Amino acid sequence: MHSQVIATGKLPPQGGRPLRVLHLGSPSGLYGAERWIIALVGHLDTAHVHSIVGVIKDAPDNGLELCEQARARGVETQVIEAFGKFNWSSVTALRRFIRERQVDILHTHGYKTDLVGLLATLGTRCRLISTPHGWTVEADFKLRVYEAIDRLSFAFMAAVAPLSEQLRLELARMPWLRRKIHLIRNGVDLSEVHAAPATCAEIEQVKARGEFVLGYIGRLVTAKGLDHLLRAVASLPERRVHLCMIGEGPQREELEALARELGIAARVKFHGYRADRLSFLKQMDAFVLPSLSEGIPRCVMESMAANVPVIATDIPGCRVVIEDGQTGLLVPVAQSQGLSTAIARLVDDPALRARLAAAGKAHVEKEFSAATMALRYQELYREVTGTAVAGARLAGVAE
Repeated sequence: MHSQVIATGKLPPQGGRPLRVLHLGSPSGLYGAERWIIALVGHLDTAHVHSIVGVIKDAPDNGLELCEQARARGVETQVIEAFGKFNWSSVTALRRFIRERQVDILHTHGYKTDLVGLLATLGTRCRLISTPHGWTVEADFKLRVYEAIDRLSFAFMAAVAPLSEQLRLELARMPWLRRKIHLIRNGVDLSEVHAAPATCAEIEQVKARGEFVLGYIGRLVTAKGLDHLLRAVASLPERRVHLCMIGEGPQREELEALARELGIAARVKFHGYRADRLSFLKQMDAFVLPSLSEGIPRCVMESMAANVPVIATDIPGCRVVIEDGQTGLLVPVAQSQGLSTAIARLVDDPALRARLAAAGKAHVEKEFSAATMALRYQELYREVTGTAVAGARLAGVAE
């Protein structure tokens, strides 16, 4: 085991210092939860919160994209090397770091960081907060067990902050947990979306051929329902739809094979992980999320903020952001026919695309900014450490 500390930026003073919060995320990839962490630390008031972004590197080939993004923004980072699915040295190294840096709050995301974080904070003054981002759809038996243990572990944490009403309701079924639940809705970094260049040579080449660019950004996994999306595109040969897939995941080879089988390999481009995903997004004619289950999907909010019309499955997380026919289009879950009908509507009706895009952008900017989300977390941090004004409650944070 090797523990490496990479510090950037000016450290807070020891006396009367800001709260130190360690955000522990995934060591590989930069998807919804990881971008969520970057958005949060970028909007917390540094006069009150000193953020540290950390990961447990459990494999030699972990890319550490989360820490790279944090360092680029001047945020202190911490990398703990402990190879293997669960290595006890990760607990001891994390506990040592918490004590040495006098971390006030450990903020975790996902069952592995939750469980390692719980063990590491035992016997310390550090308070533990978890933000569940959703449960795995069609998980195997082992993963279901891990996620069940994770939910039980919430009882021993200072607070649990689900980012959607659906997740809050699921957790509220456990009576012993209700007083620890704080609903803080997901937020998107509007400044990052607005600042991204609206040029992308790869998309511009496709548009020059007169094709309609439909896009997806996210992990390539079964839970995203991407096989239904490919079948929907295959059913619309006359409309010259080009599907732009951005992201990596274990299902990539299977999806590439399905595209060949459906005869649409020339109309589907797998771009892999792209740091310039927002530039791709701004050039899309429409964005689609065919997921089987979600919290509040960040990719949908980013698309709406980028003034791109959205098609998404009619699931609780998407319904929080999208009003069907007003701020986007909702389609039945796991049905390629519903997806193809919605895609055809947008291809054939530019006025509808423009109306949905404008309404979606206005809705996200009003209700789902990362700045609002960060303010609510900042108040929660103060509350669990006892530094908030007695009796003070933040509007919109529910127990």
